[in-house]
Amino acid sequence: MPNRRRRASALAAAVAVAGSAVLLSATAAHAAVVDVDYACETKIGPKSAVSPVDITAEKNGGSYTITMSFDKGVSDSPVELPKGVMTPRAELVVGGADSGRVQVKGTPNTAAIPPNTPIKIGQLTGTYTPKKSGKVSFAAGTLTVHALGMDAAVCKPTNSPKPSLELDVTAAGGSGGGSSGGSSGGSDGGQLPKTGPLDSAAALATLGGTVLLTGAAGVLWLTRRTARHTAR
Repeated sequence: MPNRRRRASALAAAVAVAGSAVLLSATAAHAAVVDVDYACETKIGPKSAVSPVDITAEKNGGSYTITMSFDKGVSDSPVELPKGVMTPRAELVVGGADSGRVQVKGTPNTAAIPPNTPIKIGQLTGTYTPKKSGKVSFAAGTLTVHALGMDAAVCKPTNSPKPSLELDVTAAGGSGGGSSGGSSGGSDGGQLPKTGPLDSAAALATLGGTVLLTGAAGVLWLTRRTARHTAR
């Protein structure tokens, strides 16, 4: 009975540690959908629109693949845009421990866009390579809609949008800053490969499972050691 109690206590402690590790990792990433108020200069005059913007990052070696997503269009065209003639691009403003701009680009429209309808932006992707280690933020910058061989609309945020994504990064040859208050998404050697509104469940499960297995190994070691002492 004493051995069973010790084994149950050790296993419960391992589960508690695993749960804590998963919880801490889950709160290590901070991403939010931010409403961006765009003022657009277009070939048919000024336009304005508010679009919810989401930014996520996926670690890829020493860099990150950054994805910017738009929930709705920010401008429209007075004429039909045939398939493949419209390509959006944008820049993200990098702040915090690092600074600069990240260029992201979308793919050409896969279907014709009817006249006087919002131009769907969709997802834009680019690559970010940390120059400095620490907590880095990404906020929406200028959006450009290239169509029919020209920059048909250039849209700039007017409401100083807050960052849509914050994460801890590690520059090449450096060490990353620690996460604080659950407001950063960890790279930390690639333990959290994806960051965004929903963190990588697979990465969290792996982390929790590793701690749990470590606890279980400790239980087996204690059990065997107790058995040897009893045999003596």
